[in-house]
Amino acid sequence: MKKLLVVLLSLGLIVAFGMTASAADVKFSGGYYVVGAYMSNPSAVDSNGYSKAFFYQRVRLQPVFQIAEGLTFTARVDALEKQWGNVTWKGGYSDEPLSRKVTPQGGGEPTRGIQENFEFERGYVTFKTAIGGFQVGYQAADEWGTVFGDNGTTRPRILYQLPAGPMTIFAIYEKFYETATATGVNLRKADADYDTYALAGIFKFKGGEAGLLAKYYVDATKRDATLGGYRSNIYLISPYAKATFGPVYFEAEFDYFGGKAAEFDVAGTNKDMAGWGAYALAKVNLGPANVGALFGYSTGDDGKDAAKVTTNPGGGGTSWNPALILMNDDLNTWSGGNSTTSPAGVTSKKQNMMLAQVFGGFDVTPKFNLGAAVTYAKAIEKLTFVDDKLGTEFDVTATYKIYDNLSYMLGAGYLMVGDYFKGASASNQVGNDYLLMNKLTLSF
Repeated sequence: MKKLLVVLLSLGLIVAFGMTASAADVKFSGGYYVVGAYMSNPSAVDSNGYSKAFFYQRVRLQPVFQIAEGLTFTARVDALEKQWGNVTWKGGYSDEPLSRKVTPQGGGEPTRGIQENFEFERGYVTFKTAIGGFQVGYQAADEWGTVFGDNGTTRPRILYQLPAGPMTIFAIYEKFYETATATGVNLRKADADYDTYALAGIFKFKGGEAGLLAKYYVDATKRDATLGGYRSNIYLISPYAKATFGPVYFEAEFDYFGGKAAEFDVAGTNKDMAGWGAYALAKVNLGPANVGALFGYSTGDDGKDAAKVTTNPGGGGTSWNPALILMNDDLNTWSGGNSTTSPAGVTSKKQNMMLAQVFGGFDVTPKFNLGAAVTYAKAIEKLTFVDDKLGTEFDVTATYKIYDNLSYMLGAGYLMVGDYFKGASASNQVGNDYLLMNKLTLSF
């Protein structure tokens, strides 16, 4: 049935695209990228390590239907988001399409193949009224201020925005998770949903903007009729600023999470939430060259206080990829996660970490750019590990614009692995890792 619905939706889009402009004007945007990567020692061991070489890609289409003045419908489709040649989801040794098969070869989830190759991620209506503008449906979420802390996810939301001169005010409701009605022993799960509520404001001024977000998370998904059932009621306060002063660009963000990480229904140790993160970037443009520095910080938890959680639950986010190897979420996803991109205690969300970087770039020609960066990172809490040093990374990139919308990038990164990767035993030996990559990016 789900496959039939996908086919019907696809046919509906084809019919809609073929209709005359009198029904709806359609504007397309999207992109395609393919990345080839080689990692020499992703496990960071001193001996008996292994290397990885792989390609991964994504196709994205985002049509916007202009229905009437002030009324649009936006959709987003991701397709063929996968490693080249990866047949894990379908079994066998062929990467040929299995579009007519409901169940992949070798079993597994019956619709997983469809999800990996053709997925409607977003669909929402945008309309303006006399009292402000609205967006309703599955839309972009977890994006605020700077790229720090962002995850670029999709979530069902109702967003209201009201322009007021240089200020825009937002009110947002999000549905994280809806629990089906429960009966009997799990009656509490009938009220085990996860919702968020937010108020925000953005003030624009000459050369920049500043904003403040207040968000309330009501997570009851851990509720049940046992002794371990609890709620989480957490709030986020997040100010940010972006400004340009002559040749200098600056941006910064601060995220503080407070409230109750756990409030138990029956019995248990209630836990307060007190986690935070901070980020700042400054860049100076010097004609064809630029130099700058950035800093990121996200708290961890040493586990010594059973009544408090101090890990920043938002972390640095999956959209913030400060280096080619260290804490690069794209590389972490497609390399399998068990690598120098995501050491134990520093997840792909970039929690429990401090990172500092200096970087620079030079436009050799209007189409050809060279870049370099040096990054140092450590864990805030080393936990039971022998050391807190994640390492120092050296990156270089060369990017050429083949067309205005098509670019090709070559990159190389070398990570001097820190002793945090030894884990809890000082006798473990670590080895350095390097990455060679190339990326073709098309945007339209």
